[in-house]
Amino acid sequence: MNVLIIGSGGREHAIATAVKKSQRADKIYCAPGNAGIAQIAECVPIGAMEFEKLVDFAKEKAIDFTIVGMDDPLVGGVVDVFEEAGLKVFGPRKNAAILEGSKAFSKDLMKKYDIPTAEYATFDRAEDALEYLKTAKIPIVLKADGLALGKGVLICQTREEAFEGVRTLMEDKKFGDAGNTIVIEEFMTGREISVLSYTDGNTIQIMSSAMDHKRAKDGDEGLNTGGMGNISPAPFYTKEVDAFCKEHIYQKTVDAMKAEGRPFVGVIFFGLMLTEEGPKVLEYNARFGDPEAQVVLPRMKNDILDVMEHCVDGTLDQIQVEFEDNAAVCVVLASDGYPVAYEKGFAIEGLDDERFDQKNFYCFHAGTKFDEDGKIVTNGGRVLGITAVAEDLRTARSKAYEACEWVTFDNKYMRHDIGHMIDEV
Repeated sequence: MNVLIIGSGGREHAIATAVKKSQRADKIYCAPGNAGIAQIAECVPIGAMEFEKLVDFAKEKAIDFTIVGMDDPLVGGVVDVFEEAGLKVFGPRKNAAILEGSKAFSKDLMKKYDIPTAEYATFDRAEDALEYLKTAKIPIVLKADGLALGKGVLICQTREEAFEGVRTLMEDKKFGDAGNTIVIEEFMTGREISVLSYTDGNTIQIMSSAMDHKRAKDGDEGLNTGGMGNISPAPFYTKEVDAFCKEHIYQKTVDAMKAEGRPFVGVIFFGLMLTEEGPKVLEYNARFGDPEAQVVLPRMKNDILDVMEHCVDGTLDQIQVEFEDNAAVCVVLASDGYPVAYEKGFAIEGLDDERFDQKNFYCFHAGTKFDEDGKIVTNGGRVLGITAVAEDLRTARSKAYEACEWVTFDNKYMRHDIGHMIDEV
């Protein structure tokens, strides 16, 4: 079949790599893609938000199946547009993608259907939020309601920080309209883990767990980023945690969306906090995480197209999603200065190293492009995701850092402690 992938980051490269392994994939396109995806798919210069152009392209190329990787087009309703054109597409419709598109919606949903999460309050006016913060328990968390590239969450350790955070989100509009409404919620403590899932709107099947490293610097210091690395499986995701979440979180979320008239088809990302009172939902995403996809998909046994088609067809209960009994670690190679300010356009060396075998070692491109001379250069804050797969997490971590040395570019930066929690188990 002909497959179109919508997106341009490391997540989409991981999806494209999984699709490439499918016996059913004849031709793979990606819009707009990046320099790494171009090695395994035909990249086309159509933006992820150019819905009509994407539909026209899908019809022209007789695309049999489209996979939407990014959050913006999902929240914007690209799936609805494709379905209206009679095209088969994987991802939630606009009315279901709101699960990620609005923090206020998702918090209200959890409260209504008794899905464990942090206590919260929602505000549309800065003055009301500031008044609430005068007596709120500190530390506290502020969240922009809309999409903010994974950076719209502020953890405030003092009341003054919280006041400034409200002004940043709601008055200065650091994240644009995403901050028109904010959610203020209690600060939870515990281990933070990620669990991805496939769902057809009725059945949900859980993928292997993972743990992100969001802070920019070693020791979990520095600013929040889109993710500096990931490990899978999460060492703290025990059988007891799994049983609790299956009873109180996963299926209840799918059932709640269906009850609201918003059946969710696609990938639900569960961001969980393992608190002393038990697991609670930090956030939902309506697609694969990035870089979660880079450690989870290389470990999946199934043909990704089979699983996704079963989701779209409403027959996910007819198969079993399975994962290898191994581990994966991804280390992000970033541009120094990310996530604030950084230079781009530096030549990347080592990408053709034969040791990247797409089995034990992967080099997923996130922010890359071809320059005028056809050379691959840096084109973003997060440049590459170096992933190693091995029999256990410690070995995978060691191999991932070994592979990080195979690739070089000016202003290359990475955390040196991805997977530090492995040693605490």
